[in-house]
Amino acid sequence: MKMTGAQAIINCLVEQNVDIVFGYPGGAILPLYDALYDAPIRHILPVHEQGAAHMADGYARATGKVGVCIATSGPGATNLVTGLATAFMDSVPVVAITGQVSTSLIGRDAFQEVDITGITMPITKHNFLVKDIKKLPEVIRQAFRIAKFGRPGPVLIDIPRDVQTAEFEYIQQVSQAEPEWNPMPTIRKMIEQAAEVISGAKRPVIHIGGGVIAAEVHEEVRYLAEKCSIPVVSSLMGLGGIAQTHDYFLGLTGMHGHKLANAAVYNADLVIAIGSRFSDRVTGDRARYAADKTFIHIDVDPAEIDKNVAAHIGLTGHLKKILSMVNAIVRQGDTKDWWTAIHQWQADFVNEEKRKKPLLAEWAMKHISQKTAGSAVAFVTDVGQHQMWAAQNLSIITPRSWITSGGLGTMGFGLPAAIGAQFACPEKRIIHFAGDGGFKMTGAELYTVSTHALPIISIVIDNGCLGMVRQLQKVYFPNRYSQSMIPEMDFVTFAKAFGIDGILVKTKEEFTRAFNKAFTGKKPYLIVIKIDQDDLVTPMVAPGATLDEYVSLKR
Repeated sequence: MKMTGAQAIINCLVEQNVDIVFGYPGGAILPLYDALYDAPIRHILPVHEQGAAHMADGYARATGKVGVCIATSGPGATNLVTGLATAFMDSVPVVAITGQVSTSLIGRDAFQEVDITGITMPITKHNFLVKDIKKLPEVIRQAFRIAKFGRPGPVLIDIPRDVQTAEFEYIQQVSQAEPEWNPMPTIRKMIEQAAEVISGAKRPVIHIGGGVIAAEVHEEVRYLAEKCSIPVVSSLMGLGGIAQTHDYFLGLTGMHGHKLANAAVYNADLVIAIGSRFSDRVTGDRARYAADKTFIHIDVDPAEIDKNVAAHIGLTGHLKKILSMVNAIVRQGDTKDWWTAIHQWQADFVNEEKRKKPLLAEWAMKHISQKTAGSAVAFVTDVGQHQMWAAQNLSIITPRSWITSGGLGTMGFGLPAAIGAQFACPEKRIIHFAGDGGFKMTGAELYTVSTHALPIISIVIDNGCLGMVRQLQKVYFPNRYSQSMIPEMDFVTFAKAFGIDGILVKTKEEFTRAFNKAFTGKKPYLIVIKIDQDDLVTPMVAPGATLDEYVSLKR
């Protein structure tokens, strides 16, 4: 059938089962917005294009589906960059559609022209500039395949205005299934070797990363841990890959990880890494991290094997099939003495925690876990100290109930990502955490929350400073807090400007009452927790050190 390029874009999105998009109109993308007017796709207008990118990202993380964002050319497109980089670092499937000046104007410095494909090349899995309308449908279909198959990631499609308005003969197509993965004989042999090594290990640890969530292999991970009696630790992105209440889960590992999890990794003779890229925040000194250990690294992306930590056995491909094959032949090893040591460390660290004065922020996270137990909730964070307190203290039970910016560490991610997650999962209550610094960056998206009456609970940890920056300054530049102290802001009044109720709390009793009111209500609510600037995230592994070398952070 004959139609315009803009109409073809809509048809392709419908083909891909897209039901919602996040975007902001402008001159070069107006033909697509005209086509959206009658489309069976819901459109959410953010306050800022960066918000659209993070909303699409939050939607994708909450569902596993491809999130879609739209922007016009020039500044509209460049405002997506931080969101695309965030999705790229955390392997999140997002398709960004940007308008571009007409093909005859490209390269002539036309109004709102920018080379967005050149700009985003390093931070997208792939990108396209479509100059031929006949290629438009297949480019869109290919973009979705690239975004979601293999290692997920963001893809950008830049479409000139005249391509959107031109007419051509459109051919409908059924969406393609994921390509079949069949392991080569060499991979089968390595899987057998891996199973043998796991069965013979005396001090094994399973280390899970964000790939466990993306590949939906949490059940396979749990089965392996239970069958072989192996403890599990998680990176920041892997939280939810196994229930934090599971007897075999030791906690978060890395710079701000739980001491028990770090001790297990430090003393292990075998690390089975699944869907993790061994970032510097996880390993510290890579050479000493890898010393005296065997590493089995399982990942969908061959580029991750040996990139940061050399693997003795590297298995790449379809994670679910690889783990199923390993699980079928692996045997229970002798880990009794290993668990005796772990339980002793556990007792020691519990006693150490009891001697520490609990911080209000940490207590609030634990209180929230208790009050929301058994309820359909998802936790979304911004970036900073609150993010680490949340990772350490929230009880994250299921996959896709923990959404945070890991690799890029994007301040301002939290609120728009929470909006995307709430649209994705209306049956869940989204609880959003932010610091007073990060919340200021995208806090105007409360307008979007209010406009759509989204029942998001936003909790701002307010210490009057850029908390994590100040903490790092305390370690590296004692008592020289350059530009990390920020002016006070009345967040409650700010929220009221958007028609959202809120409250400032300073005690456990005040927080208990405030959270009960927020959680039992059916509308958005803001709680600001006032804390001391000297409340620091502990433990903290010294940067570049090993997992048993902690920074002394005395108040």
